[in-house]
Amino acid sequence: MELSKETAFAGIVAIEYCLTLTWMGIRVGAARRKYGVSYPTLYSRVGDGNIKDEKQATEYNCVQRGHQNTVENSPTFLILLLLASIGFPTYAAVAGQVWVLSRIAYFLGYCTGDPKRRNRGTFGYLGLISLLV
Repeated sequence: MELSKETAFAGIVAIEYCLTLTWMGIRVGAARRKYGVSYPTLYSRVGDGNIKDEKQATEYNCVQRGHQNTVENSPTFLILLLLASIGFPTYAAVAGQVWVLSRIAYFLGYCTGDPKRRNRGTFGYLGLISLLV
């Protein structure tokens, strides 16, 4: 089996995705420090660390959940990107780039503390479904 030069574009998208996950993880770490949420606590509530009210608990949980959801979707995305890039590398790279950008929009929306703002990233499913097709 021989891969075309364009397959490298999908590899670049995969690297961007890993960098995006790292950036999100750093944001979770910053939220942990800000709110005093220690490991292994996954979700916080009033009384944990420095969390004094429901608003702060929601803010921390939104940051943490935005990252976790992206991690949960990683195997599906990366497998579809790999498989699509074998036959249609440029198409796969474009669809993958849409997904990566949508995850950033999703995360930034979620980090506002208003969980409904995560819907800003729903356009990414166009990229994910395109990889599936």
